[in-house]
Amino acid sequence: MAAADQAPIGSGFPAKTTAREVLAGIDLSGQNIIVTGGYSGIGLETVRALAGAGARVTVPARRADTAADALAGVAGEIEIAAMDLGDLASVRRFADHYLETGRGLNILINNAGIMAPPLARVGKGWESQFGTNHLGHMALAMKLAPALQAADGARVVALSSVGHVRSDVIWDDPHYTTRTYDKWEAYGQAKSANALFALGVDMLGRDVGVRAFSVHPGGIFTPLQRHLPEEEMVALGWKAADGSIPPMVQAMFKTPEQGASTTVWAATSPKLAGKGGVYCEDCDVAKLATADSQRWEHARPWIADNAKAEKLWAMSEAMLADA
Repeated sequence: MAAADQAPIGSGFPAKTTAREVLAGIDLSGQNIIVTGGYSGIGLETVRALAGAGARVTVPARRADTAADALAGVAGEIEIAAMDLGDLASVRRFADHYLETGRGLNILINNAGIMAPPLARVGKGWESQFGTNHLGHMALAMKLAPALQAADGARVVALSSVGHVRSDVIWDDPHYTTRTYDKWEAYGQAKSANALFALGVDMLGRDVGVRAFSVHPGGIFTPLQRHLPEEEMVALGWKAADGSIPPMVQAMFKTPEQGASTTVWAATSPKLAGKGGVYCEDCDVAKLATADSQRWEHARPWIADNAKAEKLWAMSEAMLADA
């Protein structure tokens, strides 16, 4: 069953709006926000915009020293703490420390992620993209649930991607124990899982004041591409043979400041009050894909399916309970 409100609402912001433009006139003073991966790429710009609007932003980071260097010049109240999404003990330690502060959590932004690495395993032998991008973030959100509920109107934002079009969750072998590993299929699966996770959070949280959204930030050159050799980006059409970016790609891709805008819009927009569980793109709720949709736009039906969200939640809970 597709999410009933997976349709644009007319945000008023064009696709290449910046995060700061989205926040114009919005005061986040007194709000507590966590942004995973908030020290690189669009995560850094997300933190810059939210802290600049008055929020207290906590950035859990696998490389805390690197995060401190990257955020040193960013204005606002920013805290850095150690956390590795691929290590559940680390995730739980961070969450316990946050809960000990007694603060509510107004916004949780699951921004960190990896894309198309060689086959690697984390946790209990989990494929690294599914384990890091989805399971680590789910463990974090579940542990922080009391702080989210205490905020009385919290939002969770999960960074998905247009990459979700590559694959639904591979229900019978999500960790590639019997099938040949395909890094792009695995990335698509992880991004579909991110969207279904947000739908699942919203289904479970809406009655206790927690709403959730998934977002596609757009095409952006960031350290997310670190596992891709230059020749592969040329083959994908992202770059020309001489290393330059073709004009068509320049027209479609966003800057990191623009790439952070849909995240920030989903986290703060008053227009989303009373809504949740939807996949957003270009500072609006995305359309549900049809046969006429281009491969780089819209929400495929499998990420807007309540039954799949429930199935993923149960499957993931079992994995986390065993870890």
